[in-house]
Amino acid sequence: MFHVDVTAVNPADPERESRHVRALVDTGSEYTWMPAQVLDETGIERRRSRSFVTATGERFARPVGYAILRVADFETVDEVVFAEPTDMTLLGVRTIEGVGAYVDHVERRLVPRDAIKV
Repeated sequence: MFHVDVTAVNPADPERESRHVRALVDTGSEYTWMPAQVLDETGIERRRSRSFVTATGERFARPVGYAILRVADFETVDEVVFAEPTDMTLLGVRTIEGVGAYVDHVERRLVPRDAIKV
């Protein structure tokens, strides 16, 4: 397990960029989770509610919105979860794939990869 710095940019107003947020790289999480306060300060809109289920079977809902997400030299557009203070801040697999990277668990870093065309 390792952490990376993630920045969210408001796609409707690219001048509005969040501060860096430390996120756990979590290939078991589909979505990227960032503190709601950070996303709200950046003006990212809550677009819909999404339900989630934990490994223990607990179900709950959180708002999601659209953001440009930057991690190191990588960037992509993705849905991001408005995390509550009790939620972890996570970099999920959708964002990892969206930025065109894979996780090097030995070196604890994101590594660029070529896209696959079948």
